[in-house]
Amino acid sequence: MARNITINPVTRIEGHASVELNLDDTNTIQTACFKVMDFRGFETFLQGMKVEMMPTITSRICGTCPVTHHLAAVRAVDKIFDTTIPEAARILRNILNLGGIIHSHAIHLFALAGPDLLLGINAPLEKRNLLGVAEKYPDLAKKAILLKSHGHRICEIVGGRGTHPVTMVAGGMAKPLSREQVEKLQSTVQEAAALGSELYPQIKEVLLQQMPLMKSLPIESAYLGTVSNGALELYDGPMRMRSTTGEFQDFSEEEWVSRLTETTNRDTYGKSTYYTVDGQSVMYRVGPLARLNCADSIDTPLAQQELAHFREVAGFPCHQTVMYHYARLIELLYALEKVATLVAAPEIASDEVRAPLGSPRNGVAHVEAPRGVLIHDYQVDENALVTKANLLVATQQNIDAINETIKLSAQQYIDQPEEELLNAIEFGIRCYDPCLSCATHRIGAMKMDVTIRHRGALIRQVRRM
Repeated sequence: MARNITINPVTRIEGHASVELNLDDTNTIQTACFKVMDFRGFETFLQGMKVEMMPTITSRICGTCPVTHHLAAVRAVDKIFDTTIPEAARILRNILNLGGIIHSHAIHLFALAGPDLLLGINAPLEKRNLLGVAEKYPDLAKKAILLKSHGHRICEIVGGRGTHPVTMVAGGMAKPLSREQVEKLQSTVQEAAALGSELYPQIKEVLLQQMPLMKSLPIESAYLGTVSNGALELYDGPMRMRSTTGEFQDFSEEEWVSRLTETTNRDTYGKSTYYTVDGQSVMYRVGPLARLNCADSIDTPLAQQELAHFREVAGFPCHQTVMYHYARLIELLYALEKVATLVAAPEIASDEVRAPLGSPRNGVAHVEAPRGVLIHDYQVDENALVTKANLLVATQQNIDAINETIKLSAQQYIDQPEEELLNAIEFGIRCYDPCLSCATHRIGAMKMDVTIRHRGALIRQVRRM
C-alpha cells in the first residue's frame, strides 16, 4: 500500500530533485532514477548572441558556481578569437577560480554535508542542520563561515563581484588590480590560509573516526579530471580518464566530442554522459574524488602529504563514494596553498592584463568546477554570433553514478522509518555535491520526492514538501 509522509527540514542539496526506486519481489531495488524535472534552456537562447557576451551571461546559470562558468566561457572565447592572454591575466583568473573553489568547498563541507558528518547520519532531525553544527561545534562553525566568506571575498576583489563575476573578458581581464586591491587580496588569502590550517585537522579527524560510514557506498567507475604534467590541476591542462583498474588516457578538450557521449533520458532533463572505449559506453565520475584518482601528485607540499595518506587509507584508485568528502577537504587545503603562492607573484600588479583579438572561429574550453569537469563548446559565424552552444556540466556527468549511489544507499535503509530512508538517500546524493541549478532552476520550495514501485505499481512514497 502506498504511504505518503510529509516532512519539512532544510534540504541540503543545491537544487530540486525527485527520486524513483523500483523493487522486485524480494524487496531488492532494481533501478533508481534521480530526476531533474525543470528545464532552463540556456543552450537554446544563447544562439544568436555575441560570443564575447558568453562569460557574463553564462555566469548567471548558477549562483553557487558562477566563477567556473565565467571562466570556462572566457577560455572558450579566447580560443574563438585566437588570443594568448598575458601572464598577469592567467594568474588573476587562476586566483579567481581558486576563490570559487574555497567558497564552494567550505559551504559543502560545513553546511551541506557537515550536519551528517559532524552530528551523524542518524542524528535527530531537528538537530541535523547548520544550527545543530553551530550548537555542538561553535568554534569550528564560526571559522568555517569565515573561511567561506574569505573565498567569497577573493572572488569579489578579482572578479568585481562575489557572485556572478564580470572581470574576465576575451583576451584577459577587464582591468588590472590596484595597489589597494592587491594588498587586500594578499591579506584575505593569508587569513584564509590560517583558518584552513586550523580547520583541516579537525575535519580530517572526524572523517577518519567514521571509517565504516566512509566505506559504506563503494561503486566502481572510471574517473575524469584535469592534470598538468600528471599533477592535480583546476585551471588549465589536458583531461585524464582513469579506468577502474588504474590505467589512464590523456586527451585535449578539443577531443571531448570523440571521447564522451551525451544521451538524453526519458524521465529527467538531466542528460547522461559516458566515456566511449572500443565502442563500449563506460560510466565515469567527476569531482574531487575523480580529480585525486586522476592525479599522480599534487604540487603543493601539505596537500601532497595528505594525498599520500588518503591513498593509504582509501586505496588507489579509490572507489568509495563517501570519500568524496575527504577528497574535497584535501582540495580545499590545496586551493589555500596554491592561492597563497599565486598572490605572492609580482605579476598580479602588472598593468598588462589584456591581449588583442584575432578573427573568430569555433572554440571549446574546459575548467574544473568545484563539482568536476565543466566544458563550454561554442560554434560561431563570421560575425562572432553563436550558432550553437553546448555546456557539459559536472552534475550531468555524475547522473548515472548518482543513480547507482541512490540504489545502494536506499537498499541499506529500505526497511527503516521514512526519515532514515530519506536522509540515507540524500546522504548518498550529497557526496557528489550536485548543483542542479546548472541544468534547472525554479523559484519555490526545496522539494524531494522518493517513489518506490514494484512491477510498476506504487507501493511507497516519501515526500518532503
